[in-house]
Amino acid sequence: METLYITHPACKLHEMGSGHPECPERLDAISDQLLSSGLLSYLKENQDFGPVGNHILSLVHPESYLTKLEHGSPKSGYFEVDSDTVMNPHTLEAARYAAGAVVSAVDAVMANQATTAFCAVRPPGHHASREQAMGFCFYNNVAVAALHAIEKYGLQRIAVIDFDVHHGNGTEAIFAGDARILMCSFFQYPLFPDCGVHNPASNMVNVPVPAYSSGEVVRKLVLEQWLPRLAEHQPELIFISAGFDAHREDDIAQMGLVEADYAWLTQQIVTVADQYAKGRIISALEGGYNLSALGRSVAAHIKALSKL
Repeated sequence: METLYITHPACKLHEMGSGHPECPERLDAISDQLLSSGLLSYLKENQDFGPVGNHILSLVHPESYLTKLEHGSPKSGYFEVDSDTVMNPHTLEAARYAAGAVVSAVDAVMANQATTAFCAVRPPGHHASREQAMGFCFYNNVAVAALHAIEKYGLQRIAVIDFDVHHGNGTEAIFAGDARILMCSFFQYPLFPDCGVHNPASNMVNVPVPAYSSGEVVRKLVLEQWLPRLAEHQPELIFISAGFDAHREDDIAQMGLVEADYAWLTQQIVTVADQYAKGRIISALEGGYNLSALGRSVAAHIKALSKL
């Protein structure tokens, strides 16, 4: 069954000013690479979905937070949430479509319209906690979709895999102590947001790694720490917070991964999904700011998702 490729033009309307690394061109870099590599012809594309509504967002984010963001949305120009997280007049529309894409992927996968899905969306989500936007993130796309999957389809065991170079502190804060969710991540440490190391909850497999770590180091940690816990959890559905900023060409951090490492990571997740989750995986874009490396890495990730 084809991998579903989900994106929407609204996700390109959000921008945070000239020179900001989380830019609309990131989505162009991905689509250009998928087209030039020939991968796009193997994917089932979908832009036919709506923005997520408050009734689903409120599974994670309280109404008071949603209202606060709406009140902060500027009519023109920019509104700074923090020094590197900025809203323009289209930000919340883009964010609602980003979360809506991941929710629509859940519905498609659960309806057997596809087995796997990749959501090329922005703004990203994994730094957003229940009541705080930060780290380029406004709504926690994966957390919203995971709780939607639990509420609508009655799933009891979900895994969230986060291989962004930054720790998914928002996702951890939302799910810490929730036995239905197992979250496995690695992240460069120390590095923004400078957390995730001390006393994580029992359902968190946080693996901090030092700067300049290679793909070989990460692969060993995945084999030794992620896979045994995933086998114990036996997830019925797997989400990936897919950041590609641990690539050695990405200047936002100092890790040493390459496309082959992202392919290998994805293959391990596919194997787990085939064993326990009927192959069901939903991947959502997080970081990745070197445009060439991002496009190549996403292509390798999708190729592995699709078993091509």
